[in-house]
Amino acid sequence: MYAIVRCGGRQEKASVDDVLTVDKLAGEVGSSVTLPALLVVDDGQVISDPAELNGCQVTAEILGAIAGPKISMIHYRNKTGYRRRLGHRQKYTQVKITGISAGQSATKSRAGSGRGSSARTGSGRASSARASSAGAASARATSGEKG
Repeated sequence: MYAIVRCGGRQEKASVDDVLTVDKLAGEVGSSVTLPALLVVDDGQVISDPAELNGCQVTAEILGAIAGPKISMIHYRNKTGYRRRLGHRQKYTQVKITGISAGQSATKSRAGSGRGSSARTGSGRASSARASSAGAASARATSGEKG
């Protein structure tokens, strides 16, 4: 069983006992965080419907903060003697996936929705027919025709 989770603007594939490196999270070492699941695959069954994914939770434990690789930058302007060296290390958090709980499949109740939507649709057609006939009458009146 694995899940695709969203964390820090990226999507990661997560299985139980995986250690992921994600963007910096607020929280202390040892605390638990819940990551939103976008897709869950369980024994060949794929769950991607947002209504069913509301019950799915991916829990993770924060292992600690780490820094990414050093990125060196050089600013240089020709013929002016301007040179500047910069360095940057992005901050990340390592998390260990402790559990993936698949929610129960949501049952969609459609009882009564057919009547209400058809009644609204019918009244919409009648009002649009009235509006178009009124628009045609006003157009004839402005052009000088009688009808």
